[in-house]
Amino acid sequence: MEFLVIDDALKLYNLMLNDIENASSYIYLETYKFSNDHMGIKFRDVLTRKAAEGIMVKLLIDSWGRGPVSETFFSELIELGGEVKFFEKIKISSDLFTRGHRRDHRKILVIDDGISYIGSANITGYNINWRELVLRFKGEIAPTFRKVFEQNFEAFNPYYIKDKLSYSRNMKFGDYEIVRDVPSIPLQRLKKKYTQLIRSARTSILIETPYFLPGFLLRKALMDAGKRGVEVQVIMPKHSDVRMVDILRNKYFGMMHKSNVQLLFYTPHNLHAKLILIDGKIFSVSSANFDYRSFRYQYEIALIGQEPEILRQLKLHVQETLRHSEMFDHHRWMNRPKIEKIFEYILLPFRHLF
Repeated sequence: MEFLVIDDALKLYNLMLNDIENASSYIYLETYKFSNDHMGIKFRDVLTRKAAEGIMVKLLIDSWGRGPVSETFFSELIELGGEVKFFEKIKISSDLFTRGHRRDHRKILVIDDGISYIGSANITGYNINWRELVLRFKGEIAPTFRKVFEQNFEAFNPYYIKDKLSYSRNMKFGDYEIVRDVPSIPLQRLKKKYTQLIRSARTSILIETPYFLPGFLLRKALMDAGKRGVEVQVIMPKHSDVRMVDILRNKYFGMMHKSNVQLLFYTPHNLHAKLILIDGKIFSVSSANFDYRSFRYQYEIALIGQEPEILRQLKLHVQETLRHSEMFDHHRWMNRPKIEKIFEYILLPFRHLF
């Protein structure tokens, strides 16, 4: 197989569009956001042309994340035989408050049983300058991702999810593990997997995430690792696109710092990558943020493996991220404005929904 780590959004979109243009059998795309902007229109038009050529096109888009995009936006594609599903429209019920957070946050693209993508990027021009992290595979893992997509496409209906647990079991391909998470407070497969990996670390743990709001077990696992001498680094954007998360995460920085967890802030713009590296030997590239919302409420997907060439490329990616990151300043944190501390406590009861 051929492997490529892509962290530049524009380069990623151009490569995806080129692969779609060359499709000869099918194109399956699952994404959280598909925007009605220059990039969304460009993807839609290419997909429509491929449908006109007789290529099977299937799209699964989250109903919340889609924004203004609707069936009308894809009308020509649908008329040509393309299939478009919008995952779980908001439904009025007694569970409305938390149900609205149960989103399909997965991002995968599969083409012709030969090319597959998994990672952090949506289909939108909004994040064109963000630092993303996507794995492109050329080779025999694509049929496994095709099966993942087909099960998701079959299971997800506009207002409910059919037999969600049987459609979300972990899958294996050689030494790779595909972890599929579903909204479930007791299940939380990714949270449990990451806790296990962090506890097993002997030399190093590195996390890249746009939103850092780990629950108690993950916080404790990271702090315990720092205390036993493991080098723990967490890289997040200095300013993410969700200001309330940036305020709330501050509350945990003091205790993490005291436990030898290194906190770093990516400064150029938003860091949207979702990466975990354990001892430099195990990686997880996923759609999931390192927060309550991803682990509790959202449909997520992660690829976990130990392929040396992928690890080599990921380490180069991390080196570049670190080159543009600054260390946590504990003195400045201690002297942050009182109003920020007040908002930290105000937002704390709602931390599961960010």
